[in-house]
Amino acid sequence: MRRSALAAAIRRSAYVRGTFRLRSGKTATEYFDKYRFESDPVLLRAVAEALMPLIPKSTEVLGGLELGGVPLATILSQLSNLPVVFVRKQAKEYGTAQLAEGAEVKGRRIAVIEDVLTTGGQVLESVAALRTLGASISDVICVIDRDAGANKALSVAQLTLHSLFRYRDLVPGGPAPADGAA
Repeated sequence: MRRSALAAAIRRSAYVRGTFRLRSGKTATEYFDKYRFESDPVLLRAVAEALMPLIPKSTEVLGGLELGGVPLATILSQLSNLPVVFVRKQAKEYGTAQLAEGAEVKGRRIAVIEDVLTTGGQVLESVAALRTLGASISDVICVIDRDAGANKALSVAQLTLHSLFRYRDLVPGGPAPADGAA
């Protein structure tokens, strides 16, 4: 699927207006409901195929962040033949009680996979936890960067953001949101 057609399909599928509370605590009037494009098998595959070139060649493991990064990392694993680790927001209190489930992370180069980024807060928390487990992480891949500070926050943590789309790519003519407004 051409990039412009993919952007249009994501916008049709996932762009909604209303009042939304973001993870950062801020309120937005525009929102990208990523579960709408992640639950559509045709659109999810098209998104994953478009993300493939963004995976750095040095990547050894894909790290899908709970919850939206998991379907993306899973299909990227299928397309790239790279193993995947599923990263929880916090370690579960039962079973194996692990934060990271799946592939081994210690000593491996992981590219973190996320769906939509606003401030990058959850990515930063997850990367810090993975680094504590011995992972080497320098790259974050996302479908949509809302242009609300994530790129700057990630660069401070020595992370390079590779985004398939930015807010302005999906909302043509609209101003980039300030402070997490999308």
